[in-house]
Amino acid sequence: MANITTLREAVGSLIEDGHTIAMEGFTHLIPFAAGHEVVRQGKRDLTVIRMTPDLIYDQLIGMGCVRKMVFSWGGNPGVGSLHRFRDAVEQGWPHRLEIEERSHADMANAYAAGASNLPFAVLRGYVGSDLPRYNENIRTIECPFTGEQLTATPALRPDVAVVHAQQADRAGNVLMWGIVGVQKEAVLAAKAAIVTVEEIVDELDAAPNAVILPHWVVTAVCKVPHGATPAYAQGYYGRDNAFYRAWDTIARDRDMFQDWMRHHIVEAADFADFRNRLRLSTGGEKVHA
Repeated sequence: MANITTLREAVGSLIEDGHTIAMEGFTHLIPFAAGHEVVRQGKRDLTVIRMTPDLIYDQLIGMGCVRKMVFSWGGNPGVGSLHRFRDAVEQGWPHRLEIEERSHADMANAYAAGASNLPFAVLRGYVGSDLPRYNENIRTIECPFTGEQLTATPALRPDVAVVHAQQADRAGNVLMWGIVGVQKEAVLAAKAAIVTVEEIVDELDAAPNAVILPHWVVTAVCKVPHGATPAYAQGYYGRDNAFYRAWDTIARDRDMFQDWMRHHIVEAADFADFRNRLRLSTGGEKVHA
């Protein structure tokens, strides 16, 4: 049975310096609250995996938490570059960042391979791409049945997968719906899983095409309302597009970035405090968990 606990306790007990972690969520249900708790606890030397690293990994990289990033696309969606990511790669600030770039199809298959306890994934891909020249883990194998040349890449097996979902019940079963990416596969591939949720309910009512993670594959469930802010959670709140645009300015300058992170995240007591600091700094009304 999954342990229903606080986010502070879950991150403190399950994520260690040097771990490989995957924070997944596609367009919505991005686990910002968990990422902020990792920053507050000062985790270091992490290898972070994400198909589409966006603002949450920009923040982790800029705060010195990350040693290596495995990814398939990186940017501020609809806005432009991730400036802390670029600064780490181009200038080595706050320290050198190792990167391993793969394709979306590669990573989705690699998570599935990890979830299936297989050593690698096989796919038709990278034809005409130069990525294999820069990533030695992208290799070719010959099909033993047809002789066809196929691509093989190592399975993704995080120490900890971190995802956000809409609901969990009191036994720790998790329900998510809307656009889902590779959250299920990441959780099944990982040694441990932290799931933040909007609410804990007595009974889950799963609609068609929803995803349920049973309690035996989840290590910790943490109630964190608005835990995907500034991303959105379908059925609960929308995406804060203004913040994504504002981040482009905040993250461009090292001092501005550090000041913003210190005030809004490091000094915030919890994620509810972060949400209120964010709203008040932009003229919004204070909200309550």
